[in-house]
Amino acid sequence: MIQNNEGRYERSCRLFLSAKRRLIAATIQFFDLFSGIGGFREGLRRAGNFVCVGHCEVDTYADKNYRLLFDTEGEWYCNDARTIEPERMPDFDLLCAGFPCQSFSVAGKRLGFEDTRGTLFFEVARLLAAKRPAFFLLENVPGLLSHDGGKTLETIYATLIEMGYHFEWCVHNSRYFGVPQQRRRLYIVGYLDPRCAGQVFPLSGGNAAHLRQLIGGAQGQRVYDPNGVACTQAATSGGWGGKTGLYFIDMNADPIVTDVARCITARQDSGVSKHRGEHSAVLIEDAPRAILTPDREKVRQQGRRIKEPDEPMFTITAQDRHGILHKGRIRKLMPIECWRLQGYADEQFNKAAALGLKDGHLYKMAGNSVSVPVISAIGQKIKAVNEKYEIVR
Repeated sequence: MIQNNEGRYERSCRLFLSAKRRLIAATIQFFDLFSGIGGFREGLRRAGNFVCVGHCEVDTYADKNYRLLFDTEGEWYCNDARTIEPERMPDFDLLCAGFPCQSFSVAGKRLGFEDTRGTLFFEVARLLAAKRPAFFLLENVPGLLSHDGGKTLETIYATLIEMGYHFEWCVHNSRYFGVPQQRRRLYIVGYLDPRCAGQVFPLSGGNAAHLRQLIGGAQGQRVYDPNGVACTQAATSGGWGGKTGLYFIDMNADPIVTDVARCITARQDSGVSKHRGEHSAVLIEDAPRAILTPDREKVRQQGRRIKEPDEPMFTITAQDRHGILHKGRIRKLMPIECWRLQGYADEQFNKAAALGLKDGHLYKMAGNSVSVPVISAIGQKIKAVNEKYEIVR
């Protein structure tokens, strides 16, 4: 009887130690390359069981904010990715990098690898080849997919494959992850273990709005609820209704077609149609609306400048100006609002603002950041895969 009790005790100890080892193994160490103000780090912190071993950031203002938001004492640091000596770096299991997107963004000149910033991807590849982490997580603009007819993406893929990495990618919109911002970004997750294939993407974000038809009829006469998504654009459809949809401005419970203009014609991406005869609408302003370049009211903009009350904010960029239209007045977004749109807490913004930086720097840092909630969701999937296969020990 005593022996049986001792045997149970020993088995219990072994099970406890085994569980403890698994818990320790689930802690993933990562390096934060092109760290900015810490979007990757904050997202992974929220995901849990990730530990940062160092970061690299060339912008002195962003680095000051990074060190305010996170305890970096004892961590490895370099201010320029091009000067990193891999043998001097600590080992890590995950490399995070939002390498500069201006070279591939439709908002820039799209010079790609011809731009010095575009070639920074090869610094990512250099560190992957030297350190061989189990995972990597990259973020960039969707324009990378089509840049130079797809040749840029082929070069990136070929480089990663040559190093023995498997990878998957997905374009996610921040609006489905708890922040009201229309921000589509390309995320690439790579891994050395082929068992991870298909385990990270797709992510399950929040419920997206659906296309809801309010008034039926022939193509071009159907009317949709503006709280839903726009109807799909058809690139080759004929007729003015083939590429557009009608959306009610007013929110009557039982809308009817009247002789008075009550709807606008919208396109999926570019907003109000430029076709003649389709500009009339009744603007009923009962809630704040997002607006682009509020200080340039009389300048013609490509596409739509003012959004509906329930629509997400325009994509926050480092150079554009954004604002809110409310009760007939226009004001710019405050820096704290831009930080909120990227998923940061007010407490984190207040720490950054305490440095006494100009608003321009605060706007720029928000625009250059990754979206924290999306990184957190990806981090949770990477963590689950690692725990499933015990890759990081």
